[in-house]
Amino acid sequence: MIDQLLEERLARCADVRVLVIGDIIIDHFLWGTASRISPEAPVPVVDVHREDLLLGGGANVLRNIISLGGQGALCGIVGDDVMGRKVIELVEQLGVPTEGLVTGKRPTTVKTRVVAQGQQVVRFDREQTGLPSKHSLDALLRYLERYIHTFDAVMVSDYAKGMVSEQLMARLHQLLYTVRNREQRPLPLIVDPKPSNIHCFVGATVVTPNHHEAMQIAGLRIEDERSLMAAARHIRDDIGCEAVLVTRGEAGMALLQGDDELVTIPTTAKEVYDVTGAGDTVAATLALGLAAGCSMREAAVLANHAAGIVVGKVGTACVTAKELRAAIAAAQ
Repeated sequence: MIDQLLEERLARCADVRVLVIGDIIIDHFLWGTASRISPEAPVPVVDVHREDLLLGGGANVLRNIISLGGQGALCGIVGDDVMGRKVIELVEQLGVPTEGLVTGKRPTTVKTRVVAQGQQVVRFDREQTGLPSKHSLDALLRYLERYIHTFDAVMVSDYAKGMVSEQLMARLHQLLYTVRNREQRPLPLIVDPKPSNIHCFVGATVVTPNHHEAMQIAGLRIEDERSLMAAARHIRDDIGCEAVLVTRGEAGMALLQGDDELVTIPTTAKEVYDVTGAGDTVAATLALGLAAGCSMREAAVLANHAAGIVVGKVGTACVTAKELRAAIAAAQ
């Protein structure tokens, strides 16, 4: 029975390690209430009651992996600033080593969201994008060369801030090839891509674009299952990946693996409050599932359950192993 298999696979997640490589972000939340309009402009005045600093981007993928009971590490760049030191502090609080965190010259990316009565009022970003310096890239590559063989899966979280580059991915592919051949074991590469960098991910095990990203990558408008299949096949053939998992919000997910027919997976979400970080949760669960020995379809079903949970929460949330087990049991 598929649900029993999922439970067994989930139990194995505690024994596997996933390396997350990608753009690191601090998600800054200002929580409050809005009961009046400003006399200065037609905008709400938010009385702030609480402030949170949370791991975002690739760091939120790691946070989900740890929350689900897995083990992992993070490889990326932070700034030599207050927010960069906050990233290191938050990663340490997860009980995760920080050797893969490189301090670069540009500032740490910060996304600030103002939320009133559970609704996002405005978001403003502070960031400096672009390729990492040679010094930062060399430090990242040294970390990968030293530690990549200690992991059971690699997950690349691309937010198009510049961390994920052709040079980084070319070396990563070489290292993955070496480990797979030397140790004779699978080392899946899971990628949450941005369309502008899709050419960097040739040969990935699976890519996880959302509906709009899939349309942009394929250059096709997705209007029905037939056009969805065409877009997924285009992506698969273009970059030679093993599988494409398209996340579709309220429509659930669609998985194309090899030459198989498209498998649609309906959403399990009861209510959708906030999709912030949902893609990170999907990527984390998929990577953890594949590392634990799930088939691609089993890992996708696990990820779909996790996504159904996290969109019912407000803010950059994550899913616990207990919540995921309960969701699997409820679906029986």
